[in-house]
Amino acid sequence: MQVGICNQYESVRKQSVRICQPLEVEDYLVQPMPDASPPKWHLAHVTWFFETFVLKPFLPGYQPFSIAYEVIFNSYYNGVGEQHPRAKRGLLSRPTVADIFDYRAYVDRHMESLLVGKISPEVSFRTTLGLHHEQQHQELLFTDLKYNLGHNPLSPMYQQGKPVPDVQPQTLNFQEFSGGIYQIGVNAGDGFAFDNESPCHDVLIRDFCLSNRLVTNAEFIEFMEDGGYQRPELWLADAWALQRSEEKHYAPLYWQQRQSEYFVYTLAGLAPVNPLEPVCHVSGYEADAFARWKGARLPTEMEWEVAANSQEQTGVFVEDGFFHPLAADTGELSGMFGNLWEWTQSSYSPYPGFKSFQGQLGEYNGKFMANQLVLRGGSCVTPRSHIRPSYRNFFYPADRWQFTGIRLANDV
Repeated sequence: MQVGICNQYESVRKQSVRICQPLEVEDYLVQPMPDASPPKWHLAHVTWFFETFVLKPFLPGYQPFSIAYEVIFNSYYNGVGEQHPRAKRGLLSRPTVADIFDYRAYVDRHMESLLVGKISPEVSFRTTLGLHHEQQHQELLFTDLKYNLGHNPLSPMYQQGKPVPDVQPQTLNFQEFSGGIYQIGVNAGDGFAFDNESPCHDVLIRDFCLSNRLVTNAEFIEFMEDGGYQRPELWLADAWALQRSEEKHYAPLYWQQRQSEYFVYTLAGLAPVNPLEPVCHVSGYEADAFARWKGARLPTEMEWEVAANSQEQTGVFVEDGFFHPLAADTGELSGMFGNLWEWTQSSYSPYPGFKSFQGQLGEYNGKFMANQLVLRGGSCVTPRSHIRPSYRNFFYPADRWQFTGIRLANDV
């Protein structure tokens, strides 16, 4: 019996249920947009992962809970079989929420029976991967739920907000880093990491500097009021095409303007925009345009990791219960972990010598290495144990519903 992995399994699985405790049954069913998913789908999909990749191949005599679930809750694993269309997940009233919790309990019982015995390194690896996978979906529970509630005219609360520390953000300045040959990424055996974080390899970086904190709401309002959204010279071609379409934006996601005042939807309801807090829910295109307006640029992911390796892994994470970014406190380079995912200018592509996970798990990350940008650092809804300097998140540059922010960079 591996006590450590049993305890981790129980802790992570309970956290998913805990996130859903404030929800009404109606909240479990809504798919607010094609890229998001209903909470009940998230709860079932992470369970399907353990059933498909751990129990079926490694627990003798295991019988799946429902053959139909093998299709309904398969996300994108073509090697496993067919999937229900992603954009239509919210159209399924059945299975019910109660059925999903029965499914979770069924798989948990069988996982516990497997983990109490002597397990192979492969079972240990797949279970650990499944737990990190569930932590990813815990973050998606918050982001997708916020998109649902944040587009509801009632602006309903997920839960009451916590008192926010009274912090005055630092003056924006830049910290310099020397160029040279650095190692980034991880190697097998260095502890758990996703396949896209490896292998460790050398990169040549020139002298650069990073801003000591994230861009604030007040600074982004200056960009807006200077006509930032209407100035084509600030925007990449694809971004400007969106700005000229029906999908054009005039402010970060969840912002509303009432007369001369800006309000923002948070998981604690609608509130006036706090000028001291980091601007949140901006796309990679918006981040790039702001950086250009500021006479700066976004960091590369290599620069970000080099800087982060010298920082303590402290910040605002999901365990802190704010579910919203906080103003930076003192320090030369604050908030690189937690608070908000930070856009980089780096395309999401394989490292030299990249090898995906073996077998069906090879579809986990590798096949998405096209047309996306890398984000680093984690957010206020990321589990603290889930993040590390080498962690590579990735989204399309137009995406805004994640907890994303802006850290500036520049050449020295």
